Parts: sequence; C-alpha cells; structure tokens
Amino acid sequence: MIARRRLLAATPALLAAPLAMPALAQAPWPNRPVKVIVGFPPGGSLDVMTRLAAEKMTQRFGQNFIVETRSGASGNIGAEAIARATPDGYTIGTVSMHNVVINPMLFTRLPFDPENDFAWISAMWDLPNVVAVSPQHCPAKTLAEFIAWAKLRPGGISYGSSGVGSTIHLSGAYLLGRNGISGTHVPFRGAAQTIPAILSGDIQVAVDNLASYGGVIADGSIRGLAITMPARWPTLPNIPTMAEAGMDNFNVSPWHLWAGPAAMPAEIQHLISREVRAAWADPALQRRAIEIGARLTGSTPEQAKARLKAETPAWAEMVRISGAKPE
Repeated sequence: MIARRRLLAATPALLAAPLAMPALAQAPWPNRPVKVIVGFPPGGSLDVMTRLAAEKMTQRFGQNFIVETRSGASGNIGAEAIARATPDGYTIGTVSMHNVVINPMLFTRLPFDPENDFAWISAMWDLPNVVAVSPQHCPAKTLAEFIAWAKLRPGGISYGSSGVGSTIHLSGAYLLGRNGISGTHVPFRGAAQTIPAILSGDIQVAVDNLASYGGVIADGSIRGLAITMPARWPTLPNIPTMAEAGMDNFNVSPWHLWAGPAAMPAEIQHLISREVRAAWADPALQRRAIEIGARLTGSTPEQAKARLKAETPAWAEMVRISGAKPE
C-alpha cells in the first residue's frame, strides 16, 4: 500500500518530465540537391567551368549539384544571392575575385560585405589574359614592337574591355600605364563585342581572357603578343609570357572561387574543398580545362582567403593606374 501511494505521488512529476528518447541520426550532407549559383551569362567561360565543377561534384557526392544562373552587374547579383542564402550548405556558387577585391575599390556601396558575408570554400581556376591585336591593323609581331608602334601613334590608341573596373580594363590600363602609352578605354559588354572591334580596327588592343580568344588566335584573325601567366599556355606554345616579352611582374590572371554564405558550417566548406582538390588532380580534367582556357587550381578555405588578401595591394595599384574612380 505504501509503495502504491509513493508511485501515485510521483506520477505527476513523471508526466511533466520529458521522456528520454534516443537521438535521431541526422542524414549526412548532402542528402538533397545542392544549388550552385553562377553570376555570369550562360555559355561563357565562367558558366562552362561552373557546370564542369558541378558535374564533378555530382559524381563525387552522389547528389545533384544544379547550376542556377543569376547574371548581371558584373557578377554582383550572383554574389549577393550566395551571400543571402540559407547557410546550410545547400546553396554555394562561383564568385569572381573582382567582386570581392576590385569592386570594393570602385563602388561606394555593394549589395554584400566582401569581408563578412562569405564563407570561402576553394579557389577554383585561373583565367589568363592575352595581349590581343589585329594583324590587319597593327604591324607589331611582338610586345616590344607593339609598345614602340603605339607610342608613335598620333592621339594614342584605344583599348577594349568588358566594362569599367573589370580585370580586363585594369589589365589594359596597366599595360599602357607602365609603358607610357596614351590610350582611351572603350568598354564593351564582353569579348563578343570586343573581338569585332579589334578586327575592324575600331580599337587597337585588348588584354582579354584567353578563353575567349583561343579560336581567333588559332585561325590567325587575331595575333596574341603575350600571355599574362608565369608559363606559356600549352595549346598556344608560340605565344611568350609577359616576362619573356620584356615585362616583369605582369602575371595578371583573373581567378574565381567557390563560396557559400558566411555562417555555412565549416565542416561542409572543408568537405567540398577536399573533393574539389581531388577532382582537379585528374590529368584528363586538367587538359580539358586548358582547352577551354582555364587553369584548375583548388585550395583549402584558408588558402583561398589568404590569396584574396595577398593580391589586394597589386590590384589596388592597377586601379590607381587605370584612373577608375568609385561610383
């Protein structure tokens, strides 16, 4: 009887207490498709490379990595979408270094904070630039000959780019500024407009992404004078590097990262980074990227962040030389 009374007295407390339930095991990441945002137009080199990376991650993780285009504002729309996404690892994307290194020097306001709104995952690829001229309108066959020819032109020359403050604009301005060449910047919407302008003689030069010029250089329509990389490009071995052409410290290669929103779990950052580096180690994939016009890199999150910081002073100097002002 006493035992029964004790049990009844304890019953309310037992009912009020939470039941001890075994913890439900969480499914490992990723257990559903991952969205990969690219802030650049479909069909361009960045779109192609992002889709290549997504394809490889789909194979390695056994879960779909689905590319979604958010192009516009030189990649800023896509970068903002990444920064504002739910930080659960299911939205990542391609960010250009110019979005987070150069644009803060050129815009008084950006739709994201480059320092605090992103979780860096991995450096992905470099896109070298090439000094491009038209054989029909420029007699120069070497970079030294081009510099001498450009200095003698009355009124100077015109050079093209994909927009004010782009790495292509800064590269062209840097080439002219270092060599005392008078030049006028002519912004276009991309290589699809810049190349015809070179061919027609409307502009005399562009220091533009090799990925866009490989075909017209190969068929002789455009002459490549130098590559902005430390080593010659395997598919165009006859084009010298800038150093070989007489200009040291001109290794200008726009590059791109994968990133997620700032609060993305660190373990997911490192997991994707590890798989990117493992995929990029495939020699056949490296050759495929070279044919597109890109050099695969890959890095840890910490290395990607350190590279952004290390390159900032050099790009700041190029912004200064270009004369581009904050908007």
